[in-house]
Formats: sequence, C-alpha cells, structure tokens
Amino acid sequence: MTFSLPHFDLPAFIASTLAEDLGGPLGAGGRDVTSESVIPADARFSGVMDSRDAVTVAGLPLAEAFFRALDPAVEIEILVGEGERVPAGTDLMRLSGNARALLTAERSALNTVQHLTGIATMTRAYVDRIAGTSATLLDTRKTIPGLRVLEKYATRQGGATNHRMGLYDAAMIKDNHVAVAGGIGEAVRRAASAGIERIIVEVDRIDQIEPALAAGATHLLLDNMDPPTLRGAVTLVGGRAPTEASGGVKLETIRAIAETGVTYISVGRLTQSAPAADIGLDFAAE
Repeated sequence: MTFSLPHFDLPAFIASTLAEDLGGPLGAGGRDVTSESVIPADARFSGVMDSRDAVTVAGLPLAEAFFRALDPAVEIEILVGEGERVPAGTDLMRLSGNARALLTAERSALNTVQHLTGIATMTRAYVDRIAGTSATLLDTRKTIPGLRVLEKYATRQGGATNHRMGLYDAAMIKDNHVAVAGGIGEAVRRAASAGIERIIVEVDRIDQIEPALAAGATHLLLDNMDPPTLRGAVTLVGGRAPTEASGGVKLETIRAIAETGVTYISVGRLTQSAPAADIGLDFAAE
C-alpha cells in the first residue's frame, strides 16, 4: 500500500491505536483474549467491508494499514476510490488472511473508516448545497486532538478546502487577540510588522472592516453575520481581500450565505458533529 499524509505518522497512529485496544503491543503484553481463545492460530478469514448507508468514502487505505500491521500477507482488494459517492449496500473492500489478525484489527479499522467517511459524507452534503455559487467550503481547527490531519483529509474527500492546519501557517486575529492588543488595527499592524504573510482577521461589525484592511489584513472572517449584513460587507470590501462567512452555519442556511458573494464559508460542524457512517465487516465464505 502506498498511502501517506504530510505531517502525519501513519505507522505510529496504527501502532498506538492497536495498543490501546490490546492493552499494549502484541508480543509485549497486548492481547486479544477473544480471538486467542476462540480461533485456532492457523484459521483463515475472508470478509467484505460494506456500507449500509449512502456515503462519500474516506479512510479505506487506513483500514488496509490496520489489517496489514497484524497480517502482512493479507490479501486486500479496495473496491471504491477515496471521495467516491456510493449507494447503500456497496461493497468497499474484500480481504482474506489470518483470522486472528484480521478480527483483532477489525474494530480499529472500522472505527477509522466510519469516522472519516461520516465526515466526508456530511462535507459532501454541504458542498452540494452551495453548488453553482462562487463560494468555497472550508473546514476549521475544531478537530479531535491527534486526529486533525485525518479529519481534514476526510473533508477534502468530501469536496471541501482546508482552512489553516494549525496555529503555525497563518495568523488569525480574533476578538480576544484584539482585546489584549488594544484594537483591531493595532493587532493587525503587529502581525504585519512581524512579517506574517497570511493575516486572517475576524470582524463581527461592519465598522471593523476598514481598520482591518488599512492595517494589512489579507483575509476577513465575517463572524455570525446574517445574509443581508454579509452582502453589505462583501460590497464594502469590494474584492480587496477574500471574505469568509463563519459562525453557526447549517445545511439549511448555507445556500443563502453562499449567495451573498462571500469567497469562503467555514463550517466547524463538519469535524465536530458528523455522525459515523454505518459500515461493517462480514464473513464471506471462500
């Protein structure tokens, strides 16, 4: 399998996730007492992973990595592509290998695919809702600690664009930064004088826009504004910087927000609230 994610240690993630389930690494105290006691060491397992929901798929290469970690000789056939939309009842993966190993890895593999596919599926619904507008859907930093790279990977499979990955790749000046700095213009000026190239500034009032732009903001986050206010803000900005609508965006409201002309719409619930997809692994006789 050739699958990697920048800035993400996949082997370490696989090892630590399995160790969490086993009480330690296999061979060093970690055990699957059920498989050890019920299944002969040389027994074989053939199975099919399938989706019981209509989904946008994400995470199958990670599931493969879990199975291969415990059975390097496992035979795996991935049947659908990452980011592919499939109907309920679709077979996603076929596998055959050592029964103990595959059943030991099963839950870790499924948990990962269910979570990432759930995110990709919700993301796709939001992307579809704003189709035909000029707005681009963004995710946020509202991710589970340790899983940000994976969750942002899943939003990409659903059709979104990643916002900044962390605190290191762009400045985002929010209300608390402004309060401590003594004003929005002063906060932006300090970031600009520090040589920060991407300066995102959160504004929740129209009268904050001009001071932010004058001081060097390169991106305006229009926080919790209703569509008429957003439309006025976009007109005032006049293309001098990208605009981003954020705060409380729902599937029912995103279309009206997109039609105001904002450049981006960021949605925290993509990673905060996406339900896990219903995906299972069932024995299939060879």
